[in-house]
Amino acid sequence: MHGVLAYCRAGFESECAQELGGHDRALACGGFARTRAGSAFVEFILADADTANRFDAAVRWRDLVFARQRLQLAARIDGLPERDRLGVLMPAIRAVGGPWCDAWIEAPDNDAARELAALCRSLNHALIAALKRERLIESTSSRRLHVCLVDARTAFVGSTRIDDAAPWPGGIPRLRFPSSAPSRSTLKLEEAFLTLLDAGERERWLRPGLHAVDLGAAPGGWTWQLVRRGLHVTAVDNGPMDAALLAGGLVTHLREDGFRYRPTQPVEWMVCDMVEQPRKVAQRMAEWLVGGWCRQAIFNLKLPMKKRHEEVMLCRRLVEQAVAASGRRLDWRARQLYHDREEITVFARCIAT
Repeated sequence: MHGVLAYCRAGFESECAQELGGHDRALACGGFARTRAGSAFVEFILADADTANRFDAAVRWRDLVFARQRLQLAARIDGLPERDRLGVLMPAIRAVGGPWCDAWIEAPDNDAARELAALCRSLNHALIAALKRERLIESTSSRRLHVCLVDARTAFVGSTRIDDAAPWPGGIPRLRFPSSAPSRSTLKLEEAFLTLLDAGERERWLRPGLHAVDLGAAPGGWTWQLVRRGLHVTAVDNGPMDAALLAGGLVTHLREDGFRYRPTQPVEWMVCDMVEQPRKVAQRMAEWLVGGWCRQAIFNLKLPMKKRHEEVMLCRRLVEQAVAASGRRLDWRARQLYHDREEITVFARCIAT
């Protein structure tokens, strides 16, 4: 088998397939998608190994919006026996090559596959032991082996380049909700920092003492993430903020409309989780970036029920065109995070040409 296996949010298989198809058309690879509603994964089939390698090299995981993880496919195995699954998997795994720095057995994030968690764990331990016996685990390897159990009898075998892949099984960072945070939306911004920024960017751009604006801040879930990193935050919202967050001394609450507020001085960050039409949010974000009111922005786009992929592309073009008209180019990184729902999260900044 040659192609890509992409994990996504259940219900967004069509959008993930559209995205992969767009890259395929740009590369003239001639691939096609196989999807099933609610499966939380997409198979994208390519003609041969050379085409698959070309697609894998050109389509970076970090450039995909709807794919939590992207594997280069090597095999699909049907009819796994109940008592010796590993014995059937190993010939296909050996055929992939290796060595690998690690091996993960995982399942898609759907209701049926969640019941496979215990099986994945037990098989993973056995697989690692088998790979070590055959000297197929090597810490310096640049690739990771993946086995995706679709159900107890069906598996895909694939691999990823660790420099361009999610560093978490299933592409899902397991974050714990902090008890002192005002709302669960705080996890979206934490995941955005982990997923959309690299370690060096987090160190440079999230230093104590920097200033940020949170548009639509109440009750303060996103503000909480900035404050815990020592940033001074102007929280803009007509609604009430969490009292404990305000008592810390790093938050200034302004009861104003987030779509009209403008800072008196440029800030390092603007973050925004306002519930509004995605195009309206995109236009407002473009104003902040082009006007130099912030250096970086993270914002959510609440997607419509239909034509969601098209809406994402339209919003990106709106911001790109505004930035290009100012003589700069746009650094745009977007992902449908695990903690997102009918939305995507975007990091954006302007770069000099």
